[in-house]
Amino acid sequence: MEIRFISSLTAEDENAFAPALLKAVGTLLDQMPIAYTIRIETTGAQVFQHTHAAPEERPQRALEGLPTNGAKVLAHLAR
Repeated sequence: MEIRFISSLTAEDENAFAPALLKAVGTLLDQMPIAYTIRIETTGAQVFQHTHAAPEERPQRALEGLPTNGAKVLAHLAR
């Protein structure tokens, strides 16, 4: 998805506004389980970017009831 935002701000105002916009949008999107990159290029040739990786899915435990500590799991399996 690509979103373009056209404003009547001056180049100096865009350079001041871009980091706040990046932070606000990033805060909202960070709550979602998606990977994304936000990139803002201002008229004044400044580039502001934020990247967020999708969270790793937790693997389903193969053996329910066993402790999650790997060493203890091996000790139980050896018995």
